[in-house]
Amino acid sequence: MTDRALAVVRAGALTTVQDRGRPGHAHLGVPRSGALDAPAAALVNRLAGNPPGAAVLETTLTGCTLRPRCAVTVAVGGAPCPVTVDGRPVPWAAPVRVPAGAVLDVGAADSGVRSYVAVSGGVLVEPVLGSRSTDLLSGLGPPPLADGTVLPLGRPGGRHARVDVAPLPAPPAELVLRVTPGPRADWFTPEAVRAFTSRAYRVSSASNRIGLRVDGPALERARPGELPSEGTVLGAVQVPPDGMPVVFLADHPTTGGYPVIGVVRTPDLPAAAQAVPGTPVRFMAVRRR
Repeated sequence: MTDRALAVVRAGALTTVQDRGRPGHAHLGVPRSGALDAPAAALVNRLAGNPPGAAVLETTLTGCTLRPRCAVTVAVGGAPCPVTVDGRPVPWAAPVRVPAGAVLDVGAADSGVRSYVAVSGGVLVEPVLGSRSTDLLSGLGPPPLADGTVLPLGRPGGRHARVDVAPLPAPPAELVLRVTPGPRADWFTPEAVRAFTSRAYRVSSASNRIGLRVDGPALERARPGELPSEGTVLGAVQVPPDGMPVVFLADHPTTGGYPVIGVVRTPDLPAAAQAVPGTPVRFMAVRRR
């Protein structure tokens, strides 16, 4: 077995392999997937000396513990968290050299939800449809990591960044999502449309990689019944029968039968990936470009 590998000592609540995803396959029913906080994933790759699209690990809330079988450069970013090597604190959001056999512990998030771990050479699991990303909805890509999983690593291709600490945006204290009218806004009463962009919501604990769920005022429909299934996009805000909006994230279904009241601008979605349950959410209406 190759010595360029990474053993998972503690998988944490949910740790997956992610890269830029597999766009362009929606007609086959395949979501884009990929890192929810794409800027954070790209930055840790840069810090570790990897190209932006190299596969990284995405942790959820509780971090993970890893043991490389070879000396590697590692960078941890995204949600701020404590990072140690063999029990000694090391910098977050900076390149760190980890000796072969040492234990790298990525701790629980101090704020935010998802931390990203880049390892020099990138995680080299087998690609599916051009991506190494785990897709929780379709089941494509490697399964979520489990204790004892061994991940192959690529060969380092560049030098790590020469920085002490890289700047990263803080997780949002309030999540402001710019939204354009959706194709089925007319399925809701005028009062519901106004409430959607004027009332306060909060991030629900039921959120996941498929969608950001919120709690708040239920949106009343003007039309009864259901739609035939139609295509949906990243950022679409679908409203199921309970009236609670759901913002589609990277592992979203490519079709759906619930009406879409709006679509969130793509640049606002990385912040949604870091919004902890209870975070205030405001949908801000903007014009179509």
